[in-house]
Amino acid sequence: MNNTIEKGKTAAITSYILGIGVFIAMSMNSEDKNTFASFHIRQGLGITLTFISLGLIISNFDSLLISAPMWIFVSVLWSYGIFSAIKGETKPMPLLGALFQKWFSSIS
Repeated sequence: MNNTIEKGKTAAITSYILGIGVFIAMSMNSEDKNTFASFHIRQGLGITLTFISLGLIISNFDSLLISAPMWIFVSVLWSYGIFSAIKGETKPMPLLGALFQKWFSSIS
């Protein structure tokens, strides 16, 4: 188990670089499928898509009272995910993590 975590840690951490990091991590994990890296790739993909979706919706409003909570929400989830990867844990993010695992279960 520890060997799996160590081998997949770089890809897991890379997956949290919003936007391109998920695709880099997917290519890093394409040869030897690592379950630890796959878990964090699904979490990273979920947070990236959440960020883009909320950003598209909230960009229609020109209000700091609406955009600030989105930034805080995404930042908290991102921090939780990346620190979980650094510590070698596979705990889903609060609120959405379990859904990300279910929705992106085909990504391994």
